[in-house]
Amino acid sequence: MTTATTAFTPQPAQPSARPLVAPGGGPVALLRQVGPNWYATVMGTAIVANAGAALPGCPGWLRAACTVVWALSAALLVAVVAARAGHWAFHGDQARRHLLDPAVAPFQGCMPMALLAVGAGTLSVGSRVIGERAAVAVDATLWGLGAATALLVAAAVPYLMVVRHRVTPGDASPVWLLPVVAPMVAAATGPALAAHLPAGATQAREALLLGCFAMFGMSLLATLMMLPLVWSRLVGGGPLPLALTPALFLVLGPLGQSTTAVGQIADAARGTVPAPYTEALRGFAVLYGVPVMGFALLWLAVAAAMVVRAARRGMGFAMTWWAFTFPVGTCVTGAASLARHTGLHALTWLAVGLYVLLAVAWATAGARTLHGAVRGGLLAAPAR
Repeated sequence: MTTATTAFTPQPAQPSARPLVAPGGGPVALLRQVGPNWYATVMGTAIVANAGAALPGCPGWLRAACTVVWALSAALLVAVVAARAGHWAFHGDQARRHLLDPAVAPFQGCMPMALLAVGAGTLSVGSRVIGERAAVAVDATLWGLGAATALLVAAAVPYLMVVRHRVTPGDASPVWLLPVVAPMVAAATGPALAAHLPAGATQAREALLLGCFAMFGMSLLATLMMLPLVWSRLVGGGPLPLALTPALFLVLGPLGQSTTAVGQIADAARGTVPAPYTEALRGFAVLYGVPVMGFALLWLAVAAAMVVRAARRGMGFAMTWWAFTFPVGTCVTGAASLARHTGLHALTWLAVGLYVLLAVAWATAGARTLHGAVRGGLLAAPAR
């Protein structure tokens, strides 16, 4: 059965494995194994900063810590973009193979989400470091690039799945959600830019918000097409392979991010969208967000139980552990948005509790990834 396990699973260094740096190849040989899944480290780091800043009543010490984490995510983005550019430049055959591999191609959706997440963090916490004008410019640039590539991968990867990939219902995986959820991230991060458009640019503001609402719709409907396939695979085929089990948390991504998106759009609509629709959007943010957050909590419980089961059966570290970060972070921002719109303290505490889970998951995944990269296991070629 084809799965994304190999795309996320580090290959242990063995005597029979290729050397980490090929003789005469220098550091360029390292780049061959840097797949699109490495953008997950950027996404997972950026969401820690973004979610912390979104918490109601975020204390000063936490905002300062989030600023440091945002700076780390920006540095990671630069490093991964450079590594991926080198991958395409020096290992184009491998890069093209990734596009045609149904286990790897969905991870192309990670790049736009990484751009969007770092851009959002630049505006929400980085502006204190680089200034508001520079932060707006950076966020606008990253959002434009991220939204464009999100739309591209959301169409291109499903197209490749139909015409080039050979997949069966038994191959269905939560990883399939990655390309179609990317526009939802653009929908959730775009509204913050509306307030920074010129005061007289009403048409531009409304176009931005309605464009984000359209991306919300396209991503939501595409997710609703994919989720039944994933659930059918689980019920009919049993648990996922151990290394792929954490990917179940990816389902939380479109749930939390869509709740965040409708809240952000509603917040930005005042003074831009005509009055009847402003109130409708605020009502929709709650009427949509509450039941979806309820389902997210149900899925979180099921996914956590599956992870505990896998851990008892010997699940080791793999890059899939980054699935514990960004999707949970979107639930933090979704719960925080609902807390703002309803005033319920219970939702504030839910956001705080989820954020603690996010911080622990990020620290664990980051430490294990750093350890694996330093030792060479994550970048070594597969054993022959």
